[in-house]
Amino acid sequence: MNNNKIYIFDTTLRDGEQVPGCQLSTPEKIEIAKSLELLGVDIIEAGFPVSSPGDFQSVVEISKAVKNPTVCALTRAVENDIKVAAEALKYANHPRIHTGIGASDYHIRHKFSSTREDVIERGVRATKYAKSFVEDVEFYCEDAGRADNEFLAKMVEAVIAAGATVVNIPDTTGYCLPTEYGAKIKYLFENVSNIHKAIISCHCHNDLGMATANTLAGIQNGARQVEVTMNGIGERAGNTSLEEIAMILQTHKELPFHTNINSKRIYHLSLLVSKLMRMPVQPNKAIVGRNAFAHSSGIHQDGVLKHRENYEIMDPEDVGIAQNSIVLTARSGKAALKFHLERLGYKDLTREEMIPIYEAFLEMADSKKDLNDEDLILLMEGEVKEQPIEVEFVQVLCGDAVSAVATIDLKINGEIYRRAANGNGPVNAAYRAIDKIVGEKLVVEEYLVQSMNGSRDSGKVHVRIRRGEQCYQGFGVDEDIVVASVKSYINAINKFPLNFRTKIEKEEYLQAAKVSI
Repeated sequence: MNNNKIYIFDTTLRDGEQVPGCQLSTPEKIEIAKSLELLGVDIIEAGFPVSSPGDFQSVVEISKAVKNPTVCALTRAVENDIKVAAEALKYANHPRIHTGIGASDYHIRHKFSSTREDVIERGVRATKYAKSFVEDVEFYCEDAGRADNEFLAKMVEAVIAAGATVVNIPDTTGYCLPTEYGAKIKYLFENVSNIHKAIISCHCHNDLGMATANTLAGIQNGARQVEVTMNGIGERAGNTSLEEIAMILQTHKELPFHTNINSKRIYHLSLLVSKLMRMPVQPNKAIVGRNAFAHSSGIHQDGVLKHRENYEIMDPEDVGIAQNSIVLTARSGKAALKFHLERLGYKDLTREEMIPIYEAFLEMADSKKDLNDEDLILLMEGEVKEQPIEVEFVQVLCGDAVSAVATIDLKINGEIYRRAANGNGPVNAAYRAIDKIVGEKLVVEEYLVQSMNGSRDSGKVHVRIRRGEQCYQGFGVDEDIVVASVKSYINAINKFPLNFRTKIEKEEYLQAAKVSI
């Protein structure tokens, strides 16, 4: 074993899928598994085969779909679980059975109504049985974070002697402090005589926000496998975040560890998991949140524009994000304002010329939450002839017996334009109709629906759409969620550069959509 290689064990498709409302179909799991393979993960935990026919089939199909990663299936320390897992893994190039039992007295007494001696015996028996099917067997000591270290060492030693190639030390409840978890891993290395015959793995939960810190402490004390999920999703508060561990090890050059992760694919996979699991990424999420590389403070903006590393320890391109974002707010400084004005063509502004422009900008920024290109043109020119695009009419037909169809009327510079489109749902159909009117196929990167005041009859929609390399945020509110979705989409489009609306008026496709009023 390369002692400095950290093996990435991804459990997005098993522990991550335990999040309520985030269940995936088998084709969706295969799509994520293939992306995980391209990302460079070493092990994919594909599911818990005995739990349902669907999970069994997903493990079978993922085993067929990926070639390089180890495919792992979870079991309890139960013979039938292990037998079913082995059957599900029969097509895997590199199969692994992941079995185990509780290690803490909480689990031993209150979950199994058993004794320490009995659970070790059951763990050994399960390991040997799994070993009869596959060479690669991982054993989890559930709730190891709260287990007595002396007893935990006995369990680890016994299962390694029984044939375990990997031993997982989970902080199942997210209870441990980083110093405590690191000391636990260190204790095992000092007190388990055969520990170098297996890889020690960290599986940390985030109940107290310490999953990543605990995992790093485990690595620094000898663990060489980390069990992670994309976007940090998982049971309760989630698991250790794959992207956080990967970028910590890549950014901190003084750490003598490396992974096989192709970091430039991180953001793409984050978006895919968020989309398929219908679980938006929080804006301030490290590495992949939409604000992770956004700067609104004037001091920070000035520093980033002068030299990126003043306020960015990572290049956004290293994780697959095209560029950082200089956001204009009332806290922005002259440097950020000048940067955006130059982008719009207002070049060679002197320091003296910028003084009154900046004062007027601050007045405008105080009255608006965010400023777009049109606001800056208004600031410089004093007037804007074109009016924002307005939603005039929304009609959708959908149901389980018909394909969704949407008809949308938009007002652009005083004229009404109408288009209809099919989609795989009412919102998708509406967005496709809008794309027909504006003549561009836009990419929805984030779509979030929230109820207002707990009501089922009204909602607000946040959407993030990509046009080329630039992303735009939109927000809409309405009693009808489809109408709110349309409003949010148009709100984002209205933040496009002004020449977008002057351009589309001249296009033939737009003239064909004009409606007489």
